[in-house]
Amino acid sequence: MIIQPTSVAALTWIGAAAGASSEGWRIGSVLSARPLGVTEQGLMVLQIGALTVEAEAPGTKLPPQFQVRVLSLGAQPQLEILVGDSQLDSTVNQALRERLPQQNGYAPLLATVGALSQWVMAKQLPPYLRSALALLEHSMSTPQELSSPEGLRQAINRSGLFLESQLAQAPASDANTAHDDMKGALLRLIAILKDQPLTGESSGADVDPPLLYRGVLPQGRLPLPYELGNTSDATDFLPRLYTDVQAALARMEVAQLQATPGHWLVEIPVQDGDGADVLQLLLKQEQEGEQNWTMGFSLDLPSLGPVAGELHLRGLRLSVKLWAQRRETVDRLEDQFDDLRARINATGLFLDQLSCQFGLPQAASSVSAVFLKATV
Repeated sequence: MIIQPTSVAALTWIGAAAGASSEGWRIGSVLSARPLGVTEQGLMVLQIGALTVEAEAPGTKLPPQFQVRVLSLGAQPQLEILVGDSQLDSTVNQALRERLPQQNGYAPLLATVGALSQWVMAKQLPPYLRSALALLEHSMSTPQELSSPEGLRQAINRSGLFLESQLAQAPASDANTAHDDMKGALLRLIAILKDQPLTGESSGADVDPPLLYRGVLPQGRLPLPYELGNTSDATDFLPRLYTDVQAALARMEVAQLQATPGHWLVEIPVQDGDGADVLQLLLKQEQEGEQNWTMGFSLDLPSLGPVAGELHLRGLRLSVKLWAQRRETVDRLEDQFDDLRARINATGLFLDQLSCQFGLPQAASSVSAVFLKATV
């Protein structure tokens, strides 16, 4: 739902939306809410905390009292309605509150690790820290690995989302279960960095949180800050590296906490000789049957720009929708359609739709969780 401030609370709401000092409006906070009525325009009037706002009517009836969780701030804060079965238990709820303010995407971390991987920088680091960074890079996937079904399956398995499950199922004598897992590599690295002298500023990059119900968002590469891009001292990177690893680990744990059976959001760092990018996958098994799946993906490559896609598999019938932010990328993708149709037909699937649109899809919720997205 898109909510607008009422005239009475506009100034207070603007302050809250900007992340100002309005009490309680922090990422992860849970606020009380209740419906107050309906305007002449058909908008629902809600009281959320101390604020009164208008909202587009939701698809389901709201109870007299409910709660919302603050998921993001800024120009368009986003709130999740917690009602009925969607209310998380207190343990998971508390874990989300702790991690949501800390989380950030892989892009800042990949920029920092890429700079430290240069030999001039790397040789200044202690051997055990170089080893941990090398293990992190080893845990990343390559474009060649992701080009095959088995390679993609392995990349998803070692993305970190399923680490604890794999450890629980592995024999006690198997010490290699987490060897090439992304979360395992991040945990090793942060354990080492805790013992390093850390001073200076950390990363301040802003990346949208990994909201399971929000859809996939392309994440481009981030440049280093000017002062780091021109330094030759590897120790200048350590405060930023520590913060970036903490943020990436928190983001991964948010994705784990939000995951449900048959519904996962997976982020996979992909590295080649030119740098590292982020492939984001949203996997959802539909309720109608085991053969009904939806997969969303997004990536932002320097050569293509932001690209997103959505695949719907219903039994043997497949629908493919692609989006690209650059017009020339749309043309390049459409040039590959004949080959893609032939490949799909060879698998025995029936292709119902194959399209590529200019621009990016609007993020929308297609599941039972209800969100409030604020605008000012």
